[in-house]
Amino acid sequence: MADIGYIRVSTTDQNTERQLADLALKKVFTEKVSAKDTKRPELQACLEWVREGDTLHVHSIDRLARNLEDLQKLVRELGAKGVAVKFHKEGLVFGGGEAPMQRPGSGGRWQPREAARQTWHGATG
Repeated sequence: MADIGYIRVSTTDQNTERQLADLALKKVFTEKVSAKDTKRPELQACLEWVREGDTLHVHSIDRLARNLEDLQKLVRELGAKGVAVKFHKEGLVFGGGEAPMQRPGSGGRWQPREAARQTWHGATG
């Protein structure tokens, strides 16, 4: 059972240092790419590396996925492997294949102003 971190910012000039800074993690996967899809090298390496009983720590939901469909797919995939996913900003933990944010009418998209706020926040932090 290991605590693993996944850190992502959208551009190379954004700062990753504040994400998960206070945690003692066995391994951290960090990348500076858009979350337009799940075909990200470090995300894929992370998905292959984690094992049953591990917890994947992510600063916030939008660091893992840009849309609800990708988020649910990733959390289900990790849960099927017996990996819990903890989103620190939101205070949420998912495990065992739970599907996050299943709400009628959610549309599967983040609010544009939240995405813009996160981009600005990463650039200044």
